[in-house]
This record gives sequence, structure tokens and C-alpha cells, in this order.
Amino acid sequence: MSGPAVGSGGGTPGGDPASEGDGVLERSLRIAAPPETVWQYWVDPGRMTQWWGVSAELEARPGGTCRVAMAQGPVMEGEFVEVVPHERLVFTFGWTTPPPGGTPVPPASTRVEVTLVPDGDGTLLTLRHHGLPADQVGEHTEGWSHFLGVLAGTAAG
Repeated sequence: MSGPAVGSGGGTPGGDPASEGDGVLERSLRIAAPPETVWQYWVDPGRMTQWWGVSAELEARPGGTCRVAMAQGPVMEGEFVEVVPHERLVFTFGWTTPPPGGTPVPPASTRVEVTLVPDGDGTLLTLRHHGLPADQVGEHTEGWSHFLGVLAGTAAG
């Protein structure tokens, strides 16, 4: 098994920038684990906190809670909008407590779409974060790049 592979234009562990601007960011990367495994890291609170946050409350069903507390105190809060096991997950996203020095993005004010596509013995993960204020795209790009890199390493074991 190989480590995470990134898209054609990048060299960062969190994936390459496929689209930035207009309040949208996109990251894609290959994870050396099947979609069924990667999926669990998005919907199981114990697994999620292995790569993103220190605590999580997740009810992976449309209308269910999606809440992740980060190490320095910020809390992301939203709700699940679409749940297609092992394939697609959509949730709203915002901060009840913004990251230190960050501009507030109100809870549930943006949307994150995660797709998982089988790729040999691994998974191609694509994350699209829609509706970000223009001045927040860069900060959230850095955050997602970091945490998706952690996810890739954790899920691959």
C-alpha cells in the first residue's frame, strides 16, 4: 500500500487546489484504504477525533447533528444534509466559537460535500466547501489541507 497521493497540481499532503475563489474550495486526494474504511472516519465520533477535533457529536442522517470541538476551543457546528453510505456526505458547516484570530463563519452557514470513489485498493476523496466568505477561503484551505492529510495517514493505518 502506498501513502496518500495528491492531485496533479499539488505537493501537499492534504490534496491539491482544484478550485478556489467565489467562496468555494476543493481538495482531492487518494487514500490507501477502501471507501468503507474512509467513511467510518467521517461518521464515527471515535474515529473522527483521530484526525479532526478532540470531541465530536455525529448523527449521520439527514437533519442529524454534526459538531466537532477543536483543540484550542473552536467548535464547528452544522447538520447532515445528505448521507449516502460509503459514497457521499454533505453537511452544513460554521463555527459557534471561531478559531483564534479567525473571522466568524456562522454555524450552518456553509456547506461541505465529501465524495468517496473506489480507486483500486484505495479511495479518491474529494471535498468541496461551498459558501465561504472570500476572505475565509485561504484559511479554510489551509485547515482542510492539513486535516485531510492527517485523515489519509490515519485511515491508511
